Amino acid sequence: MPVLKISAISKSFGEKKILDSLNFETSDGELVVVLGPSGCGKSTLLRLISGLDDPDSGEIFIGERRVDLLPPQKRNVALVFQNYALYPHMTVAQNLAFPLKVAKFDRREINERVAQTAELIGLGDRLKARPAELSGGQRQRVALGRAIIRKPDLFLLDEPLSNLDADLRARMRRDIVELQKRLGTTTVYVTHDQVEALTMADRLIVLEGGRIRQMGTPEEVYNRPVDTFVASFLGTPKINLIEGTISDNKIQPFDLPVSLLPPGFKADKFISGIRPEDIVIAPEGQYSGIVKNVEYLGDRAVLSIQFDNLILTASAGPNQIGADSPVRFSIASGKVLFFQE
Repeated sequence: MPVLKISAISKSFGEKKILDSLNFETSDGELVVVLGPSGCGKSTLLRLISGLDDPDSGEIFIGERRVDLLPPQKRNVALVFQNYALYPHMTVAQNLAFPLKVAKFDRREINERVAQTAELIGLGDRLKARPAELSGGQRQRVALGRAIIRKPDLFLLDEPLSNLDADLRARMRRDIVELQKRLGTTTVYVTHDQVEALTMADRLIVLEGGRIRQMGTPEEVYNRPVDTFVASFLGTPKINLIEGTISDNKIQPFDLPVSLLPPGFKADKFISGIRPEDIVIAPEGQYSGIVKNVEYLGDRAVLSIQFDNLILTASAGPNQIGADSPVRFSIASGKVLFFQE
């Protein structure tokens, strides 16, 4: 039974349509990441699920219950924001206990749940601290703990790591995934960060312009993007997108065999997609070019290669080659993607 089902949900603000007949459902215990650029409707989706906003049309189900007609407090959903939303005058223990006090739990159960949750989030020794005395990661743990303590049917996380530095974000990604698996609570996690999406998701939804462009596992979406938007949005450095044609029974401009085209692919003009990691720098490479620029990234370098009238982006070893040098390269067999214009 799907824990969350979104059926033909639409939402507009004034003349601007934010979500356009959205449909998807989750499985029990799944961590679904909704990825997309700013303004694509990600946060609006969470607000509709939680009840902070009402959809213009469509239905939302959690389990067997239709919840889009219920007030937020009746949905048993926990929403965690990027800004923590902690009470600065309260201790960690008081912040954790607050939702249970509002729900009128008895003192004994509140104390038990606070202690359990604090241990779960690794803050059992900081119960008397106030938010100002905590690091950014610890404050986000308290925000997560306040959601966990209610034992909701569904977790909703709205870019919860965007205020943290890069190192802390990496650690918190791992912590959230581990915590979510231990709890087994279905989670919808919203982000514009492709690294978060690829490393955290059981299933990934790419949202753009209020519509789902693609849904699948991170591996499926990365390796088999359905269009150039998805292909460009995932991957660092960005994929090379090249106008392609067929000439002399070869795919140009690389003289690739037409057998590489997908079955039934019909197009006089199309887009070929080649990820930078699939351009292989080697002395025996099939193609030759000139390195125009090198970006050193420590463990690797990103090369800009002039090939005929194209500039290709390639990933290479950190000390392989310098700017203005000739270079030979090949394209990894079977890795070229094709998109119809």
